[in-house]
Amino acid sequence: MWSIIQAAGWPIWPLIIMSVVAIAIIFERAWALREKVVCPPGLTDKVVAEVKRAGATPQLISLAESQGPLGRVLASALSGARGTRASTKEALEEAGSAVGHQLERYLNMLGTIATAAPLVGLLGTVIGMIEIFGSNQAQGVNPTQLAAGISIALYNTAMGIIVAVPALIAYRYFRSKIDGMLVEMEQQSLRLVNALHAEKGRKPLLSLREARTRRTPIDWHDDDLATPPFTGTQL
Repeated sequence: MWSIIQAAGWPIWPLIIMSVVAIAIIFERAWALREKVVCPPGLTDKVVAEVKRAGATPQLISLAESQGPLGRVLASALSGARGTRASTKEALEEAGSAVGHQLERYLNMLGTIATAAPLVGLLGTVIGMIEIFGSNQAQGVNPTQLAAGISIALYNTAMGIIVAVPALIAYRYFRSKIDGMLVEMEQQSLRLVNALHAEKGRKPLLSLREARTRRTPIDWHDDDLATPPFTGTQL
């Protein structure tokens, strides 16, 4: 491996750095974008059931907010439950925009690497060609310099493609996955909006004092959720 790096010359070092950064981003995003972390299964059903039972209590808002990106979107809807349906949806849009920005973290850098790596490889090719033409001297061709120029040109071209292709595939995959998650979060949040405003005319929203005196602890025992069950002592 070291002999290949030496033969490729200095233009290969930017490509090596790009490859390390791309691998780090791919593993980080693969871990961060797990389905059970972003959209915990059954979360919306539990929130809707609690809204129907006790309304949008401060306890419920706090618990929902701790359940990942989907929970933060649902918590924004619960926080705006006292307003109109339009104001609740506006709060959802703002929360969804912030969550989407968080999910797309580092993806621009990954896309930049996928675009720039072939160009850096092309730069190495040009430098190699310069070396090749420089091998032509008055007394004849310098075989050592000619071989070095060919190595620089070919190794950098290959390395640029090797770095760019996986980075581009990962970028497209993560973009598609995030788009699907945002659509799913939008659908789940609209379910909650419908439940909130269906219950609004039948059950008043509870204040913190009322919630403490009237509610029973929410028992959300579910292995899929990222946090332990919430009890009244945690307020």
